[in-house]
Amino acid sequence: MIPKIIQGGNFSDHRGTISYVNDFNFKGIERFYIISNSDENPIRAWQGHKLDSKNFYCLNGSFNIHFIKIDNWENPAKNLIIESIFVSAGDSKIVHIPAGYANAIESLETNSKLISFSTLPLANVTEDDVRYPSDYWLING
Repeated sequence: MIPKIIQGGNFSDHRGTISYVNDFNFKGIERFYIISNSDENPIRAWQGHKLDSKNFYCLNGSFNIHFIKIDNWENPAKNLIIESIFVSAGDSKIVHIPAGYANAIESLETNSKLISFSTLPLANVTEDDVRYPSDYWLING
C-alpha cells in the first residue's frame, strides 16, 4: 500500500461552513490524538510504524506531512527519498500513511493543529513504534 490523499470538501452558507471527508472509512481506527507543535520546534520527526497506519487531518493552520518508506528498520539508508504532502485547515483532506513508513510533521503556522487517527491499539504500540533522530533525514536539505 502507498500513501494517498482522501479528498473531502467544504460547504458554506449563511450558517457557516461544514468540512467533510465522506470517503474516509473509520473501520479499523483504534484511537486518535491532536498534534500541536511548538513555535520553537515546528518539526516532529522521525517516527516509524511497522504495523500502524496513520491518517492526518488538519484542524487549524497548515502542515507539511513528510514520509519515507523504510527499507531496513534497524539501519535504514540515509539517502531514502522524502516525500511531502501539504495540508491546511482550508483543505478538507486526509493524508493516509500506511504501515511501513516513517513520518515527520512540520507545522507551518503558529497554532496549527493536526488530528491523527491510528489503526493500532495502544497496547501494541511498543512493538510497533520506531524512532529515529530528528536529523536522520534532512527535510529541505
